[in-house]
Amino acid sequence: LRAINEGAVGIAVGNVVGSNIANILLILGVSAVMAPVIVGSAAFRRDGSVLMAASLLCLGVVLWGYVGVGLGALMVAALVAYLAYMLLGARTGSTEVDAPEVHDMSLGKSLIWLFAGLALTIGAARLLVLGAVALAEAWGMSQAVIGLTIVAVGTSMPELVTSIVAARRGQGDVAFGNVIGSNIFNILGILGVTAIVSPLQVPAQIAGFDIWVMIAATLALVFFARTGWKITRTEGVLFLGAYVAYTAFLVLYAGGA
Repeated sequence: LRAINEGAVGIAVGNVVGSNIANILLILGVSAVMAPVIVGSAAFRRDGSVLMAASLLCLGVVLWGYVGVGLGALMVAALVAYLAYMLLGARTGSTEVDAPEVHDMSLGKSLIWLFAGLALTIGAARLLVLGAVALAEAWGMSQAVIGLTIVAVGTSMPELVTSIVAARRGQGDVAFGNVIGSNIFNILGILGVTAIVSPLQVPAQIAGFDIWVMIAATLALVFFARTGWKITRTEGVLFLGAYVAYTAFLVLYAGGA
């Protein structure tokens, strides 16, 4: 939304596509290198199917070249339906999970932390977009490339930290679920809400190359996840290598596109 307010449509769309690429190739790659990432077969059949459907929807939207208010509303509605289904399933399901760590914090203090975190997030988003636009102008790089690289990795930092902590604690399923959920939310939630606020024209560069990288990364994720129901260290190295190659290509050959 900050990118749209600053007139940086390329950054806004590039952030969604680039963040999904980074989540799979970079974040899941790092997690798998640290420790093999276990994939829950039952949950993946549900969430993996939603991820593929959302990714194909994103592909269609990008190739169409325009995201209007109506389509944005449908995407948000699909996300709400998915979350409602998840919550209902969690309440009626019998799957046992580890109890989360409980913190003794008053309601007032919790609200203070909530609004402080929200304010910092909004402020950081504004600074990130302003800095990215300045870099694009100074380096002669397109806004789409800045959104696909710097902004995408920057906005994926929470997922990276969460996945690393989960991997170190041997909770590979948490790291995997973190990536799947984030990618679904990026497409249906972020892209949908942004289109509702201001309809988007998709940069031609993203339609011609980057969306296909996102689809290829998603297909690789599905394939590796279903082979033994885990992401191995070797597959993690392949993910990281692919991300380095993709980023190098953008910076060296597509920077001014």
